[in-house]
Amino acid sequence: MAAALLELRGISKRFPGVVALDHVSLSVQAGEVVGLIGENGAGKSTLMNILGGVHQADAGTIHFDGRPVRIRSVADALALGIGFIHQELNVLDNLDVAGNVFLGREPTWGGPLRLVNRGAMFARAEQYLRRLGLEIPGGTTLGELSLAHQQMVEIAKALSQDARLIIMDEPTSSLTLSETDRLLATVRELRSQGVSVIYITHRLGEVSQCADRVVVLRDGRNAGSLDRGEIGHPAMVRLMVGRDLQDWYVHGPGEKQSGYFEVRGLRTRAHPQCAVSFDVGKGEVLGLAGLVGAGRSEVAQAIFGVDAALAGEIRLEGRPVRIRSARDAIRAGIYLVPEDRRKTGLVTEMTVRENITMPGLWDYTVAGLIRFAKETAAAKAQCAALQVKTPSVETQVLNLSGGNQQKVVLAKWLALRPKVLVFDEPTRGIDVGAKAEIYRLMRDLAAGGVAIVMISSEMEEVLGVGDRVAVMHEGAISGILGRRECSEEAIMHLAVGRQEGRAAS
Repeated sequence: MAAALLELRGISKRFPGVVALDHVSLSVQAGEVVGLIGENGAGKSTLMNILGGVHQADAGTIHFDGRPVRIRSVADALALGIGFIHQELNVLDNLDVAGNVFLGREPTWGGPLRLVNRGAMFARAEQYLRRLGLEIPGGTTLGELSLAHQQMVEIAKALSQDARLIIMDEPTSSLTLSETDRLLATVRELRSQGVSVIYITHRLGEVSQCADRVVVLRDGRNAGSLDRGEIGHPAMVRLMVGRDLQDWYVHGPGEKQSGYFEVRGLRTRAHPQCAVSFDVGKGEVLGLAGLVGAGRSEVAQAIFGVDAALAGEIRLEGRPVRIRSARDAIRAGIYLVPEDRRKTGLVTEMTVRENITMPGLWDYTVAGLIRFAKETAAAKAQCAALQVKTPSVETQVLNLSGGNQQKVVLAKWLALRPKVLVFDEPTRGIDVGAKAEIYRLMRDLAAGGVAIVMISSEMEEVLGVGDRVAVMHEGAISGILGRRECSEEAIMHLAVGRQEGRAAS
């Protein structure tokens, strides 16, 4: 076998109170796609940040192209030909697309004047975007694009650096199904051109599609690896969590209590011409599927009162509920677990305790003064019930993993005894073990009589968790499928606007 393009040997890294990496090794051949997987906190990001020059290892060596190297900065990594696509977008939305792609590397003219050659920059940027299947003018301001398209611009930036090794950290977290397919096709094209890729994702289906080999980290150590013929969902999960996850998806009876939670003729500002109607039984999980941009999140925000609905009626337990604000929804027992937990679900600079008790803070006050002992006891009880992994309820939420942050969002609502819970992308960006726990919590809530609406872009999740599935297309419900009718094909027919599916009550 030819010498590896990259070899990480015995990499160790400590942070205060934490051993992030303990003698981790990883190799990548030229033109090889390596899937790097593991639960949150396994050490994946730390290892890649060392390779990308963000952190320096405490011990271990890095060999690139057969020779030892020291990567002290991001500039060192780029000079070697290592590109990094971060999970959190690293873009400037006030600049145009071309300016983002070539930031700091703009083509110039005019000799010592070094004037930016905008025409050449636009043309070259558009060339890389077309490679990703996008026809976007290079002069378009980035802030005008959707989050998904901004992610594709970040990928185009990495491609423009002519990297020999590209690290992709959750590159499809904000992409539609078609954009994800295009990205995976691009990964295959890069491989055929001799470019190596380290592909980090919690979406194991993507790993199965694109990886030549899988390397698994667990608790900062190597947990094992899988060659192409060994890659499969059960094998990956077993290495990641150290055990088999039984009953990954568990359905309840899905029995409907007629008229428990009803949405009738709801019109949102995003799609004012479409009236959305559906109902959810007590103890039922209704999956809400559709392509990105179909209007699912807008419906969720209207139900919760974040964005006022233009028209429509919401009924709970047979009675109309008037929701003009989130405060009205909270008083009615209708809660939203938002898509972006860090921006709209949590105050990350505040503690676990403060986040959990914030929506019902009045319950912890006497004469306007907060009873901290009662507040702390409630926060500890919720953390214990949801198995939130945190050193203390006084820990800042920003220091928790994605899965534990999601549990804190849940904890703040469960403390208020919900009647209806709307989950918008409940497992986005969290690891396989935490996903299983979130599914269990959702099923336990349903068993306790809570009506659940679950919005998800992961087909496997929609099919595995929902008792029924409502599908949206361009702002309208294009069909509702019963448990027996649910299939990937049936959902996709409805998601793209075909009407072969039929409604199910």
